[in-house]
Amino acid sequence: MIAQADSIQNGARLQADICIIGAGPAGIALTLDLAERGFSVLLLESGFMKEDPATQSLYAGEVADEHLHSPPDKYRQRRFGGSTTIWGGRCMPFDPIDFETRSHVPHSGWPLSYHDLLPYYPRANALAEAGRFSYQAEEALGANAAPLIQGFNSQRVLSNGLERFSCPTDFGSRYARQLALAPGARVLLGANCTALQLRPDGSALRSVEVTTLAGRRFSVASRATVLAAGGLETARLLLASRDVSPAGIGNFHDVVGRYYMCHIAGNVGRLTINGPTRNVRHGYEVTPEGIYCRRRLAVAADEQHRLGLSNTVARLHFARITDPAHRSGVLSGLFLARRLISYEYGKRLNDGNKATPASYARHLLNVAADPLDTAAFLAHWLRRRSLAERKFPSVILRNRTNRFSLEMHGEQLPQAQSRVTLSDKVDALGMPQLKVDWRYSPVDIESMRRTLDVLAEEFALSGVARLDYDPETLEQDLLRFGAYGGHHIGTARMGSDPRTSVVNADCQVHSVGNLFVAGSAVFPTSSQANPTLTLIALSLRLGHTLSQRLGNRHAAAIEEAFA
Repeated sequence: MIAQADSIQNGARLQADICIIGAGPAGIALTLDLAERGFSVLLLESGFMKEDPATQSLYAGEVADEHLHSPPDKYRQRRFGGSTTIWGGRCMPFDPIDFETRSHVPHSGWPLSYHDLLPYYPRANALAEAGRFSYQAEEALGANAAPLIQGFNSQRVLSNGLERFSCPTDFGSRYARQLALAPGARVLLGANCTALQLRPDGSALRSVEVTTLAGRRFSVASRATVLAAGGLETARLLLASRDVSPAGIGNFHDVVGRYYMCHIAGNVGRLTINGPTRNVRHGYEVTPEGIYCRRRLAVAADEQHRLGLSNTVARLHFARITDPAHRSGVLSGLFLARRLISYEYGKRLNDGNKATPASYARHLLNVAADPLDTAAFLAHWLRRRSLAERKFPSVILRNRTNRFSLEMHGEQLPQAQSRVTLSDKVDALGMPQLKVDWRYSPVDIESMRRTLDVLAEEFALSGVARLDYDPETLEQDLLRFGAYGGHHIGTARMGSDPRTSVVNADCQVHSVGNLFVAGSAVFPTSSQANPTLTLIALSLRLGHTLSQRLGNRHAAAIEEAFA
Protein backbone atom coordinates (compact mmCIF):
# COMPACT_ATOMS: atom_id res chain seq x y z
CA MET A 1 0.00 0.00 0.00
CA ILE A 2 1.20 3.53 -0.81
CA ALA A 3 -0.45 6.40 1.08
CA GLN A 4 0.14 10.00 2.13
CA ALA A 5 1.56 10.64 5.59
CA ASP A 6 -1.00 13.41 6.05
CA SER A 7 -3.68 10.69 6.12
CA ILE A 8 -2.27 9.37 9.42
CA GLN A 9 -4.03 10.56 12.57
CA ASN A 10 -2.15 13.21 14.48
CA GLY A 11 -0.35 11.64 17.45
CA ALA A 12 -0.75 8.07 16.15
CA ARG A 13 1.82 5.40 16.94
CA LEU A 14 2.35 3.02 14.02
CA GLN A 15 3.96 -0.39 14.33
CA ALA A 16 5.85 -2.71 11.99
CA ASP A 17 8.53 -5.36 12.12
CA ILE A 18 10.92 -3.06 10.27
CA CYS A 19 10.79 0.67 9.64
CA ILE A 20 12.91 1.91 6.74
CA ILE A 21 13.65 5.61 6.33
CA GLY A 22 14.26 6.66 2.73
CA ALA A 23 12.84 5.29 -0.54
CA GLY A 24 15.92 5.45 -2.74
CA PRO A 25 17.49 2.32 -4.26
CA ALA A 26 18.70 1.03 -0.88
CA GLY A 27 15.36 1.51 0.88
CA ILE A 28 13.25 0.16 -1.98
CA ALA A 29 15.47 -2.89 -2.54
CA LEU A 30 15.44 -3.69 1.18
CA THR A 31 11.67 -3.21 1.48
CA LEU A 32 11.00 -5.55 -1.44
CA ASP A 33 13.37 -8.15 0.00
CA LEU A 34 11.92 -8.10 3.52
CA ALA A 35 8.30 -8.02 2.33
CA GLU A 36 9.00 -11.12 0.23
CA ARG A 37 10.31 -12.79 3.38
CA GLY A 38 6.98 -12.20 5.12
CA PHE A 39 7.83 -9.27 7.40
CA SER A 40 5.71 -6.17 7.85
CA VAL A 41 7.69 -3.21 6.54
CA LEU A 42 6.90 0.49 6.85
CA LEU A 43 8.83 2.58 4.31
CA LEU A 44 8.92 6.31 5.11
CA GLU A 45 9.69 8.70 2.27
CA SER A 46 9.98 12.44 2.75
CA GLY A 47 9.06 13.22 -0.86
CA PHE A 48 6.34 12.30 -3.28
CA MET A 49 6.06 10.63 -6.68
CA LYS A 50 7.10 13.88 -8.37
CA GLU A 51 9.56 16.55 -7.31
CA ASP A 52 8.10 18.94 -4.75
CA PRO A 53 9.97 22.25 -4.29
CA ALA A 54 8.99 22.62 -0.62
CA THR A 55 10.25 19.11 0.14
CA GLN A 56 13.40 19.52 -1.95
CA SER A 57 14.24 22.69 0.00
CA LEU A 58 14.61 20.56 3.14
CA TYR A 59 17.96 19.47 1.68
CA ALA A 60 19.30 23.05 1.71
CA GLY A 61 22.47 23.68 3.68
CA GLU A 62 25.97 25.13 3.57
CA VAL A 63 29.23 24.11 1.96
CA ALA A 64 32.65 25.24 3.09
CA ASP A 65 33.77 25.79 -0.52
CA GLU A 66 31.20 25.71 -3.34
CA HIS A 67 34.02 25.33 -5.87
CA LEU A 68 34.84 21.98 -4.28
CA HIS A 69 31.33 20.74 -3.48
CA SER A 70 27.85 21.51 -4.80
CA PRO A 71 25.25 22.86 -2.34
CA PRO A 72 23.55 19.99 -0.46
CA ASP A 73 20.21 20.48 -2.25
CA LYS A 74 21.81 19.99 -5.68
CA TYR A 75 22.21 16.63 -7.39
CA ARG A 76 20.12 14.91 -4.70
CA GLN A 77 16.43 14.22 -5.08
CA ARG A 78 14.17 14.16 -2.02
CA ARG A 79 11.37 12.13 -3.59
CA PHE A 80 10.16 8.58 -4.13
CA GLY A 81 13.00 6.77 -5.93
CA GLY A 82 15.63 9.12 -4.54
CA SER A 83 18.43 10.15 -6.85
CA THR A 84 17.75 7.24 -9.23
CA THR A 85 15.21 9.68 -10.68
CA ILE A 86 18.16 11.57 -12.20
CA TRP A 87 21.11 9.10 -12.25
CA GLY A 88 23.01 8.04 -15.36
CA GLY A 89 22.64 4.32 -14.69
CA ARG A 90 26.31 3.32 -14.58
CA CYS A 91 26.67 -0.02 -12.74
CA MET A 92 29.77 -1.92 -11.71
CA PRO A 93 30.75 -3.88 -8.60
CA PHE A 94 33.55 -2.95 -6.27
CA ASP A 95 36.79 -4.86 -6.79
CA PRO A 96 38.20 -7.41 -4.31
CA ILE A 97 41.07 -5.02 -3.52
CA ASP A 98 38.58 -2.41 -2.28
CA PHE A 99 37.68 -4.57 0.71
CA GLU A 100 41.29 -5.25 1.72
CA THR A 101 43.38 -3.46 4.32
CA ARG A 102 46.01 -1.67 2.23
CA SER A 103 49.04 -0.13 3.90
CA HIS A 104 49.06 2.72 1.37
CA VAL A 105 45.39 3.59 1.98
CA PRO A 106 44.90 4.89 5.55
CA HIS A 107 41.70 3.72 7.27
CA SER A 108 41.15 1.04 4.60
CA GLY A 109 39.79 -2.45 5.19
CA TRP A 110 36.16 -3.54 5.37
CA PRO A 111 34.98 -5.92 8.12
CA LEU A 112 33.63 -8.13 5.33
CA SER A 113 35.17 -9.39 2.10
CA TYR A 114 34.26 -9.19 -1.56
CA HIS A 115 33.14 -12.82 -1.37
CA ASP A 116 30.79 -11.99 1.51
CA LEU A 117 29.00 -9.52 -0.75
CA LEU A 118 29.29 -11.47 -4.00
CA PRO A 119 26.09 -13.58 -3.54
CA TYR A 120 23.99 -10.39 -3.46
CA TYR A 121 25.38 -8.72 -6.57
CA PRO A 122 23.36 -10.72 -9.15
CA ARG A 123 20.02 -9.66 -7.66
CA ALA A 124 21.30 -6.10 -7.30
CA ASN A 125 22.12 -6.21 -11.01
CA ALA A 126 18.60 -7.45 -11.76
CA LEU A 127 16.92 -4.77 -9.63
CA ALA A 128 18.99 -2.10 -11.39
CA GLU A 129 17.99 -3.66 -14.73
CA ALA A 130 21.61 -3.94 -15.81
CA GLY A 131 21.42 -7.52 -17.10
CA ARG A 132 23.58 -10.39 -15.94
CA PHE A 133 26.25 -10.00 -13.29
CA SER A 134 29.06 -10.24 -15.82
CA TYR A 135 31.75 -7.56 -15.95
CA GLN A 136 34.50 -9.05 -18.13
CA ALA A 137 34.32 -8.37 -21.86
CA GLU A 138 35.10 -11.91 -22.97
CA GLU A 139 32.33 -13.32 -20.77
CA ALA A 140 29.68 -10.65 -21.38
CA LEU A 141 30.33 -9.98 -25.08
CA GLY A 142 31.73 -13.34 -26.21
CA ALA A 143 35.20 -14.79 -26.63
CA ASN A 144 35.53 -13.24 -30.11
CA ALA A 145 34.79 -9.69 -28.96
CA ALA A 146 37.37 -7.25 -30.28
CA PRO A 147 39.66 -5.60 -27.68
CA LEU A 148 39.41 -2.00 -26.57
CA ILE A 149 42.56 -1.15 -28.55
CA GLN A 150 43.86 -3.63 -31.12
CA GLY A 151 47.41 -4.66 -30.26
CA PHE A 152 47.35 -3.40 -26.65
CA ASN A 153 47.91 -6.37 -24.35
CA SER A 154 49.33 -5.52 -20.94
CA GLN A 155 49.52 -7.45 -17.68
CA ARG A 156 49.88 -4.21 -15.72
CA VAL A 157 47.01 -2.29 -17.31
CA LEU A 158 43.80 -4.26 -17.89
CA SER A 159 41.41 -3.27 -20.66
CA ASN A 160 38.77 -6.02 -20.54
CA GLY A 161 36.72 -4.70 -17.62
CA LEU A 162 33.20 -3.44 -18.34
CA GLU A 163 30.70 -0.95 -17.04
CA ARG A 164 27.05 -1.89 -17.52
CA PHE A 165 24.24 0.61 -17.78
CA SER A 166 20.79 0.55 -16.30
CA CYS A 167 17.86 1.94 -18.35
CA PRO A 168 18.53 4.14 -16.21
CA THR A 169 15.93 2.70 -13.87
CA ASP A 170 13.96 5.09 -11.70
CA PHE A 171 13.41 2.83 -8.67
CA GLY A 172 10.35 4.83 -7.65
CA SER A 173 8.33 4.48 -10.84
CA ARG A 174 9.71 1.02 -11.63
CA TYR A 175 8.80 -0.59 -8.30
CA ALA A 176 5.83 1.50 -7.13
CA ARG A 177 3.22 -1.05 -8.23
CA GLN A 178 5.17 -3.95 -6.73
CA LEU A 179 5.40 -2.11 -3.42
CA ALA A 180 1.72 -1.16 -3.56
CA LEU A 181 0.71 -4.82 -4.00
CA ALA A 182 3.19 -6.41 -1.58
CA PRO A 183 1.13 -7.75 1.37
CA GLY A 184 3.65 -6.79 4.04
CA ALA A 185 4.76 -3.42 2.66
CA ARG A 186 3.33 -0.03 3.53
CA VAL A 187 4.77 3.17 2.02
CA LEU A 188 4.05 6.64 3.41
CA LEU A 189 4.89 9.64 1.24
CA GLY A 190 5.56 13.09 2.68
CA ALA A 191 6.80 11.45 5.88
CA ASN A 192 9.80 13.35 7.22
CA CYS A 193 11.83 11.69 9.96
CA THR A 194 12.68 14.47 12.40
CA ALA A 195 14.08 12.48 15.34
CA LEU A 196 15.27 9.05 16.38
CA GLN A 197 14.16 8.46 19.98
CA LEU A 198 16.37 6.15 22.05
CA ARG A 199 15.58 4.24 25.18
CA PRO A 200 16.84 6.07 28.28
CA ASP A 201 19.90 3.80 28.45
CA GLY A 202 20.62 4.38 24.74
CA SER A 203 20.88 0.67 23.95
CA ALA A 204 17.99 0.53 21.49
CA LEU A 205 15.76 2.77 19.43
CA ARG A 206 12.35 3.38 20.97
CA SER A 207 10.60 5.21 18.13
CA VAL A 208 10.97 7.22 14.94
CA GLU A 209 9.33 10.64 15.07
CA VAL A 210 7.66 11.76 11.83
CA THR A 211 6.46 15.22 10.79
CA THR A 212 4.75 16.36 7.59
CA LEU A 213 5.08 19.79 6.03
CA ALA A 214 1.39 20.33 6.85
CA GLY A 215 2.19 19.88 10.56
CA ARG A 216 0.91 16.32 11.11
CA ARG A 217 3.00 14.41 13.70
CA PHE A 218 3.11 10.72 14.55
CA SER A 219 5.63 8.07 15.57
CA VAL A 220 6.69 4.59 14.50
CA ALA A 221 7.72 1.73 16.77
CA SER A 222 9.41 -1.25 15.15
CA ARG A 223 11.60 -4.17 16.02
CA ALA A 224 14.32 -2.82 13.73
CA THR A 225 14.85 0.54 12.05
CA VAL A 226 17.01 1.13 8.96
CA LEU A 227 18.35 4.51 7.86
CA ALA A 228 18.46 4.45 4.05
CA ALA A 229 18.41 8.20 3.53
CA GLY A 230 21.68 8.68 1.64
CA GLY A 231 25.22 9.49 2.68
CA LEU A 232 24.48 13.05 3.79
CA GLU A 233 21.01 12.75 5.31
CA THR A 234 21.90 9.65 7.32
CA ALA A 235 24.64 11.59 9.12
CA ARG A 236 22.26 14.50 9.64
CA LEU A 237 19.64 12.30 11.33
CA LEU A 238 22.18 10.61 13.58
CA LEU A 239 23.81 13.89 14.61
CA ALA A 240 20.49 15.69 15.17
CA SER A 241 19.04 12.97 17.45
CA ARG A 242 20.52 14.17 20.75
CA ASP A 243 17.89 13.50 23.42
CA VAL A 244 19.91 10.68 25.05
CA SER A 245 23.32 10.98 23.37
CA PRO A 246 24.33 14.68 23.37
CA ALA A 247 26.78 14.21 20.50
CA GLY A 248 24.26 12.30 18.40
CA ILE A 249 23.44 8.62 17.99
CA GLY A 250 26.46 6.39 17.37
CA ASN A 251 28.79 9.35 17.82
CA PHE A 252 30.53 8.62 21.11
CA HIS A 253 33.90 8.90 19.34
CA ASP A 254 33.07 11.77 16.97
CA VAL A 255 33.03 9.56 13.86
CA VAL A 256 29.55 10.27 12.45
CA GLY A 257 29.89 12.60 9.48
CA ARG A 258 33.66 12.16 9.22
CA TYR A 259 35.64 10.38 6.46
CA TYR A 260 33.30 11.86 3.88
CA MET A 261 34.31 10.78 0.36
CA CYS A 262 33.17 11.24 -3.21
CA HIS A 263 35.45 10.50 -6.20
CA ILE A 264 38.37 12.23 -7.84
CA ALA A 265 37.47 12.66 -11.53
CA GLY A 266 38.27 14.70 -14.60
CA ASN A 267 39.41 14.67 -18.22
CA VAL A 268 43.17 14.54 -18.56
CA GLY A 269 45.83 14.50 -21.23
CA ARG A 270 45.90 13.39 -24.84
CA LEU A 271 46.00 9.78 -25.96
CA THR A 272 47.07 9.30 -29.59
CA ILE A 273 46.47 5.79 -30.93
CA ASN A 274 48.32 4.50 -33.98
CA GLY A 275 46.61 2.67 -36.82
CA PRO A 276 43.11 2.87 -38.28
CA THR A 277 40.15 4.06 -36.25
CA ARG A 278 38.45 0.67 -36.61
CA ASN A 279 41.07 -0.73 -34.18
CA VAL A 280 39.53 1.23 -31.29
CA ARG A 281 36.24 0.45 -29.52
CA HIS A 282 35.80 3.65 -27.53
CA GLY A 283 32.00 3.74 -27.43
CA TYR A 284 29.16 1.59 -26.14
CA GLU A 285 28.68 -2.05 -27.02
CA VAL A 286 25.53 -4.09 -26.54
CA THR A 287 25.45 -7.47 -24.79
CA PRO A 288 23.27 -10.33 -26.13
CA GLU A 289 20.56 -9.40 -23.60
CA GLY A 290 20.52 -5.81 -24.88
CA ILE A 291 22.52 -4.01 -22.17
CA TYR A 292 24.80 -1.11 -23.05
CA CYS A 293 28.37 -1.70 -21.87
CA ARG A 294 31.62 0.19 -22.10
CA ARG A 295 35.28 -0.80 -21.68
CA ARG A 296 37.73 0.96 -19.39
CA LEU A 297 41.39 0.82 -18.41
CA ALA A 298 42.53 -0.15 -14.91
CA VAL A 299 45.86 -0.85 -13.24
CA ALA A 300 45.96 -4.48 -12.08
CA ALA A 301 45.47 -5.09 -8.35
CA ASP A 302 48.98 -6.49 -7.78
CA GLU A 303 50.45 -3.37 -9.39
CA GLN A 304 48.29 -1.16 -7.19
CA HIS A 305 49.73 -2.95 -4.16
CA ARG A 306 53.31 -2.83 -5.46
CA LEU A 307 53.20 0.86 -6.37
CA GLY A 308 50.91 2.04 -3.58
CA LEU A 309 48.17 3.31 -5.91
CA SER A 310 44.57 4.09 -5.17
CA ASN A 311 42.00 2.26 -7.29
CA THR A 312 41.33 4.21 -10.51
CA VAL A 313 39.82 3.60 -13.94
CA ALA A 314 40.17 5.52 -17.20
CA ARG A 315 37.77 5.79 -20.14
CA LEU A 316 38.50 7.05 -23.64
CA HIS A 317 36.87 10.47 -23.94
CA PHE A 318 36.56 13.34 -26.40
CA ALA A 319 38.20 16.76 -26.24
CA ARG A 320 37.19 19.51 -23.79
CA ILE A 321 33.73 20.73 -24.76
CA THR A 322 34.28 24.42 -24.00
CA ASP A 323 37.18 24.76 -26.42
CA PRO A 324 35.68 25.49 -29.87
CA ALA A 325 38.97 24.39 -31.44
CA HIS A 326 37.56 20.85 -31.49
CA ARG A 327 35.44 21.96 -34.49
CA SER A 328 32.67 19.55 -33.55
CA GLY A 329 29.16 20.79 -34.18
CA VAL A 330 27.83 18.24 -31.70
CA LEU A 331 30.09 19.36 -28.84
CA SER A 332 29.44 23.03 -29.59
CA GLY A 333 25.70 22.34 -29.65
CA LEU A 334 25.93 20.72 -26.22
CA PHE A 335 27.89 23.66 -24.89
CA LEU A 336 25.36 26.16 -26.20
CA ALA A 337 22.48 24.14 -24.69
CA ARG A 338 24.15 23.59 -21.32
CA ARG A 339 21.65 25.75 -19.38
CA LEU A 340 18.86 23.42 -20.49
CA ILE A 341 20.62 20.43 -18.90
CA SER A 342 20.37 19.33 -15.26
CA TYR A 343 22.50 21.13 -12.67
CA GLU A 344 25.42 18.73 -12.25
CA TYR A 345 25.83 17.84 -15.93
CA GLY A 346 25.30 21.44 -17.01
CA LYS A 347 28.02 22.55 -14.59
CA ARG A 348 30.42 20.15 -16.27
CA LEU A 349 29.55 21.51 -19.69
CA ASN A 350 30.66 24.92 -18.41
CA ASP A 351 34.00 23.21 -17.75
CA GLY A 352 34.97 25.84 -15.22
CA ASN A 353 35.60 28.48 -17.89
CA LYS A 354 33.85 31.76 -18.61
CA ALA A 355 32.64 31.88 -22.20
CA THR A 356 33.40 35.01 -24.23
CA PRO A 357 31.41 36.47 -27.15
CA ALA A 358 34.20 35.30 -29.45
CA SER A 359 34.00 31.71 -28.17
CA TYR A 360 30.21 31.74 -28.53
CA ALA A 361 30.63 32.85 -32.14
CA ARG A 362 33.11 30.04 -32.83
CA HIS A 363 30.76 27.48 -31.27
CA LEU A 364 27.92 28.74 -33.49
CA LEU A 365 30.24 28.49 -36.47
CA ASN A 366 31.04 24.87 -35.56
CA VAL A 367 27.35 24.00 -35.54
CA ALA A 368 26.79 25.75 -38.87
CA ALA A 369 29.85 24.15 -40.47
CA ASP A 370 29.06 20.61 -39.29
CA PRO A 371 25.38 20.19 -40.17
CA LEU A 372 25.45 16.55 -41.24
CA ASP A 373 27.10 15.22 -38.08
CA THR A 374 24.97 17.51 -35.92
CA ALA A 375 21.75 16.37 -37.61
CA ALA A 376 22.79 12.71 -37.39
CA PHE A 377 23.59 13.11 -33.70
CA LEU A 378 20.24 14.77 -32.98
CA ALA A 379 18.38 12.00 -34.82
CA HIS A 380 20.32 9.34 -32.93
CA TRP A 381 19.74 11.11 -29.61
CA LEU A 382 16.02 11.42 -30.25
CA ARG A 383 15.63 7.78 -31.27
CA ARG A 384 18.07 6.06 -28.91
CA ARG A 385 17.87 8.40 -25.90
CA SER A 386 14.82 10.65 -25.70
CA LEU A 387 12.26 8.14 -26.97
CA ALA A 388 13.90 4.88 -25.88
CA GLU A 389 12.98 2.97 -22.72
CA ARG A 390 16.59 1.75 -22.39
CA LYS A 391 18.47 4.94 -23.11
CA PHE A 392 21.80 5.39 -24.85
CA PRO A 393 23.96 6.27 -21.83
CA SER A 394 25.86 9.38 -22.91
CA VAL A 395 27.34 11.39 -25.75
CA ILE A 396 29.71 9.36 -27.93
CA LEU A 397 31.27 10.97 -31.00
CA ARG A 398 32.46 9.29 -34.15
CA ASN A 399 36.16 8.52 -33.93
CA ARG A 400 37.78 10.43 -36.77
CA THR A 401 41.34 10.93 -35.53
CA ASN A 402 42.21 8.28 -32.89
CA ARG A 403 42.92 11.13 -30.47
CA PHE A 404 41.24 11.09 -27.08
CA SER A 405 41.47 12.51 -23.61
CA LEU A 406 41.25 10.13 -20.64
CA GLU A 407 38.24 10.42 -18.36
CA MET A 408 39.70 9.47 -14.98
CA HIS A 409 37.54 8.23 -12.11
CA GLY A 410 39.40 7.36 -8.95
CA GLU A 411 39.17 6.41 -5.33
CA GLN A 412 39.49 9.17 -2.75
CA LEU A 413 41.47 8.38 0.38
CA PRO A 414 39.33 8.56 3.54
CA GLN A 415 40.40 11.30 5.92
CA ALA A 416 38.77 12.43 9.16
CA GLN A 417 38.99 16.14 8.27
CA SER A 418 36.60 15.67 5.35
CA ARG A 419 33.24 15.75 7.05
CA VAL A 420 29.66 16.91 7.36
CA THR A 421 28.36 18.62 10.50
CA LEU A 422 25.22 20.42 11.63
CA SER A 423 24.93 24.16 11.08
CA ASP A 424 23.16 26.71 13.27
CA LYS A 425 20.39 27.13 10.71
CA VAL A 426 17.26 24.97 10.64
CA ASP A 427 14.86 23.91 7.91
CA ALA A 428 11.08 24.37 7.75
CA LEU A 429 10.61 21.41 10.13
CA GLY A 430 13.10 22.71 12.71
CA MET A 431 15.81 20.20 11.74
CA PRO A 432 19.39 21.52 11.80
CA GLN A 433 20.76 21.96 8.30
CA LEU A 434 23.99 20.38 7.12
CA LYS A 435 27.35 22.00 6.61
CA VAL A 436 29.56 20.11 4.15
CA ASP A 437 33.33 20.44 4.35
CA TRP A 438 34.58 18.05 1.66
CA ARG A 439 38.35 17.80 1.42
CA TYR A 440 40.75 15.92 -0.79
CA SER A 441 44.38 15.03 -0.16
CA PRO A 442 47.54 15.78 -2.18
CA VAL A 443 48.02 12.00 -2.06
CA ASP A 444 44.86 11.62 -4.16
CA ILE A 445 46.42 13.73 -6.92
CA GLU A 446 49.82 12.05 -6.62
CA SER A 447 48.26 8.60 -6.92
CA MET A 448 46.41 9.71 -10.05
CA ARG A 449 49.67 11.06 -11.49
CA ARG A 450 51.49 7.79 -10.92
CA THR A 451 48.54 5.87 -12.38
CA LEU A 452 48.80 7.99 -15.53
CA ASP A 453 52.53 7.27 -15.63
CA VAL A 454 51.83 3.53 -15.58
CA LEU A 455 49.34 3.92 -18.42
CA ALA A 456 51.83 6.01 -20.42
CA GLU A 457 54.59 3.43 -19.88
CA GLU A 458 52.41 0.53 -21.01
CA PHE A 459 51.13 2.38 -24.07
CA ALA A 460 54.71 3.24 -25.06
CA LEU A 461 55.88 -0.37 -24.57
CA SER A 462 53.04 -1.67 -26.71
CA GLY A 463 53.90 0.67 -29.56
CA VAL A 464 50.22 1.24 -30.31
CA ALA A 465 49.64 4.55 -28.54
CA ARG A 466 51.17 7.55 -26.81
CA LEU A 467 49.77 9.28 -23.72
CA ASP A 468 50.83 12.84 -22.89
CA TYR A 469 49.61 14.92 -19.96
CA ASP A 470 50.81 17.96 -18.05
CA PRO A 471 51.65 17.17 -14.39
CA GLU A 472 51.55 20.90 -13.63
CA THR A 473 47.85 21.18 -14.49
CA LEU A 474 46.78 17.73 -13.27
CA GLU A 475 45.33 18.93 -9.95
CA GLN A 476 43.39 21.66 -11.72
CA ASP A 477 42.07 19.20 -14.31
CA LEU A 478 40.93 16.72 -11.66
CA LEU A 479 39.42 19.30 -9.31
CA ARG A 480 37.83 21.49 -11.99
CA PHE A 481 34.41 20.44 -10.68
CA GLY A 482 35.37 19.42 -7.15
CA ALA A 483 33.71 16.38 -5.60
CA TYR A 484 32.30 14.20 -8.35
CA GLY A 485 28.53 13.96 -8.78
CA GLY A 486 26.19 12.59 -6.16
CA HIS A 487 28.49 9.96 -4.67
CA HIS A 488 28.16 10.62 -0.92
CA ILE A 489 30.24 8.00 0.86
CA GLY A 490 31.62 7.08 4.29
CA THR A 491 29.76 9.31 6.77
CA ALA A 492 28.64 6.35 8.92
CA ARG A 493 31.48 4.02 8.07
CA MET A 494 31.59 0.30 8.73
CA GLY A 495 34.22 -1.32 10.95
CA SER A 496 34.91 -3.59 13.87
CA ASP A 497 36.19 -0.86 16.22
CA PRO A 498 33.58 1.61 17.56
CA ARG A 499 36.33 4.19 18.04
CA THR A 500 36.85 4.49 14.27
CA SER A 501 33.50 3.39 12.81
CA VAL A 502 29.75 3.84 13.27
CA VAL A 503 28.31 0.47 12.22
CA ASN A 504 29.54 -3.11 12.34
CA ALA A 505 29.81 -5.68 9.54
CA ASP A 506 26.03 -6.21 9.73
CA CYS A 507 25.41 -2.45 9.25
CA GLN A 508 24.14 -2.19 12.84
CA VAL A 509 25.02 0.98 14.74
CA HIS A 510 27.55 -0.22 17.33
CA SER A 511 25.80 1.21 20.37
CA VAL A 512 22.16 0.64 19.31
CA GLY A 513 20.96 -2.94 18.99
CA ASN A 514 18.03 -2.35 16.63
CA LEU A 515 19.27 0.53 14.45
CA PHE A 516 20.88 -0.15 11.07
CA VAL A 517 22.21 1.88 8.14
CA ALA A 518 21.81 0.97 4.47
CA GLY A 519 23.59 2.79 1.68
CA SER A 520 26.96 4.24 0.74
CA ALA A 521 27.24 6.04 4.11
CA VAL A 522 28.67 2.80 5.54
CA PHE A 523 31.38 2.28 2.90
CA PRO A 524 34.84 2.53 4.55
CA THR A 525 36.47 3.25 1.17
CA SER A 526 35.08 4.60 -2.09
CA SER A 527 36.61 2.34 -4.80
CA GLN A 528 36.84 3.42 -8.42
CA ALA A 529 33.22 2.39 -8.94
CA ASN A 530 29.99 4.34 -8.78
CA PRO A 531 28.35 3.27 -5.49
CA THR A 532 24.79 2.36 -6.56
CA LEU A 533 25.21 -1.32 -7.43
CA THR A 534 27.22 -2.04 -4.29
CA LEU A 535 24.85 -0.20 -1.96
CA ILE A 536 21.95 -2.24 -3.37
CA ALA A 537 23.90 -5.48 -2.85
CA LEU A 538 24.79 -4.45 0.70
CA SER A 539 21.13 -3.63 1.39
CA LEU A 540 20.12 -7.11 0.23
CA ARG A 541 22.75 -8.58 2.55
CA LEU A 542 21.23 -6.51 5.36
CA GLY A 543 17.83 -8.00 4.46
CA HIS A 544 19.27 -11.46 4.99
CA THR A 545 20.77 -10.38 8.32
CA LEU A 546 17.49 -8.89 9.56
CA SER A 547 15.50 -11.95 8.50
CA GLN A 548 17.82 -14.17 10.52
CA ARG A 549 17.59 -11.95 13.59
CA LEU A 550 13.89 -11.24 13.48
CA GLY A 551 12.94 -14.73 12.42
CA ASN A 552 14.20 -16.09 15.73
CA ARG A 553 11.83 -13.81 17.62
CA HIS A 554 11.43 -16.12 20.62
CA ALA A 555 15.12 -16.22 21.50
CA ALA A 556 15.76 -14.25 24.68
CA ALA A 557 18.78 -12.42 23.30
CA ILE A 558 16.89 -11.25 20.24
CA GLU A 559 13.90 -10.16 22.31
CA GLU A 560 16.19 -8.07 24.49
CA ALA A 561 17.80 -6.35 21.48
CA PHE A 562 14.59 -5.69 19.58
CA ALA A 563 11.95 -5.16 22.28
